Amino acid sequence: MKNLLYVAGFLTLFFLGACKDEKLPYYGDAAHRIADFRFRNQDSVWISNDSFADKIYVADFFFTTCPTICPIMSKNLQRVATHFKGNPSIAILSHSIDPKHDSIPVLKKYAEKLGADTSLWHFVGGPAEQVYTLAEKSYFAAAAEEEEAPGGYIHSGSFALVDRDRRIRGIYDGTVDEQVSKLIDDMEILLKENNGLTKELKNKNNDHTK
Repeated sequence: MKNLLYVAGFLTLFFLGACKDEKLPYYGDAAHRIADFRFRNQDSVWISNDSFADKIYVADFFFTTCPTICPIMSKNLQRVATHFKGNPSIAILSHSIDPKHDSIPVLKKYAEKLGADTSLWHFVGGPAEQVYTLAEKSYFAAAAEEEEAPGGYIHSGSFALVDRDRRIRGIYDGTVDEQVSKLIDDMEILLKENNGLTKELKNKNNDHTK
């Protein structure tokens, strides 16, 4: 009996330790980083990598007149935003792929219609080639103008989870509820990881000042 209790206690401590130290893998090459970018958001504020220096964020690509998957993606991002409401370490970055139509006023109206919390959710637009290149090269996502596609554009339905060092830690299907649940769970893990890194950095800084 004592042996069984000992084993049970050991396993409990083991699994608690494993959960405590759980970390997300890097998506693809750990050296890959999101390239520099600078776009205006729905409030005409410049948004860049520096805007997310101490945050983790979710990125996607959309256009306001999208007749297919965008409404589903927006609904699911609203779910993410609601879950992390008031958390200053979280952000959402939605890139419009239709600069011809999606002006700043249009993006603002779109955000208002969604009821989006724009303190954490940014709807940005910029030159088409810059946005398309960023999608393909940095986020491994598709984004392009295509006359025969519904709405005139094609784009991935993926959500990319990016850490504060610009590294992708997961890619999820933004149209599937189970994938969005997985994203939220992984964001919680990444928040704990980042909090641990912040504490470690503070401790090192304190040691240097002694």
